[in-house]
Amino acid sequence: MGRLRLPLAILVALAAAGAATFLLRPRSGVIEPAPVDVEAYFTTFQLDRADDFRSVQRLLGIGGLALGTGTLALLAWRPPRGLFERLGQRPLLGAAAAGAGISVLLVVVGLPIDAWQRSRSLDVGLATQSWSDWAADVVKSTAIDAAFAAAGGLLALVLIRRFRRNWWAPAAAVIVAFGVITIWLWPVVIDPIFNDFEPLRPGPVRHDVLELAREAGVDVGEVYRVDASRRTTAANAYVGGLGHTKRVVLYDNLISGFPRDEVRLVVAHELGHQKHNDLPHGLLWLALVTPAGTYLAQRLAEAFARRYGLADPDVKPGPIVLPAVALSITLVSLLLGSASNVLSRQVEARADAFALDLTQDPAAFVQFERRIALRNIIDPDPPGLTQLLFGTHPTTIERIGMGEAWRKPD
Repeated sequence: MGRLRLPLAILVALAAAGAATFLLRPRSGVIEPAPVDVEAYFTTFQLDRADDFRSVQRLLGIGGLALGTGTLALLAWRPPRGLFERLGQRPLLGAAAAGAGISVLLVVVGLPIDAWQRSRSLDVGLATQSWSDWAADVVKSTAIDAAFAAAGGLLALVLIRRFRRNWWAPAAAVIVAFGVITIWLWPVVIDPIFNDFEPLRPGPVRHDVLELAREAGVDVGEVYRVDASRRTTAANAYVGGLGHTKRVVLYDNLISGFPRDEVRLVVAHELGHQKHNDLPHGLLWLALVTPAGTYLAQRLAEAFARRYGLADPDVKPGPIVLPAVALSITLVSLLLGSASNVLSRQVEARADAFALDLTQDPAAFVQFERRIALRNIIDPDPPGLTQLLFGTHPTTIERIGMGEAWRKPD
């Protein structure tokens, strides 16, 4: 039976992710895209430019992911024993130090690839931030991630040592609680460290937001303008927060760089997320899937760190097992992330349909999808496997197809 534990854990995790995605999928309100020819909306030059930029960025992103995962695998297989023996003298403080150290190491290892991606973004005019300001952001994000990793390392070892056979169960509860807390507090605690947010002032955009929210019957919370242009020329918008931190955030270069009817469509899309409670449903997906995910992570970690006593219920492991735990969580996150992306694409498609129904303006919708793809140098029709594994939104050409399918006959 012991040999079957890991294969069974994999099957259970996949089944849980599939079931949660099926249960929470939109059951209505999604438009089947009309078949469209990408060359009818983009020139050969535009398509080649997007492909040249995004194909290399994708390879660099996958390379960075492989490099980080490989670093964790090396640490799990051949951890520096002398260092971990010293950390093990005070296990809990040592676990916090190990968690922070692993986090910083992964940033350092991935820095060349991150810098390469940024350099290419500068070359095409997508990035606007100076190298010094970028470096300052890297330092700030590294410090924040290290603090969270320190707390995570300490808590992980506490749970492993206290619940030797079934630490996956309390770990699942902690992960879900952390998800709720971060979505609730991130907009008011972490985001302001990197950007300035200000409520939309009275004017056409704020008028449109309030009018659309009233028509949609949505409690929009607050609507903020963020100074995204300090880093990028790309335009975007998003929803975030829970309860009193709930908000819609619009990039300043979206507000200033796009026609009013197209900004209205973006606002309507974000209101669609609010209308359908997509953030709470995302947390529900997390709650449904996490127990199976942490169970699989425990089985993987025990296999990776068996020689350090992680699989022996009579041994209290030290910080030396944390690289194996981190590697296991990373692998499980990659596995379950693809299922999460399936749901995300459906949810985003429903928000697109909601925007079309609310604004009744398919022409502006199609024009916006074309304009935003050019502005953000997006590949309108990326490779199918890449979209399947990593795509969180429908492709540009699918979204244009939704707009065309919505058009009413003359």
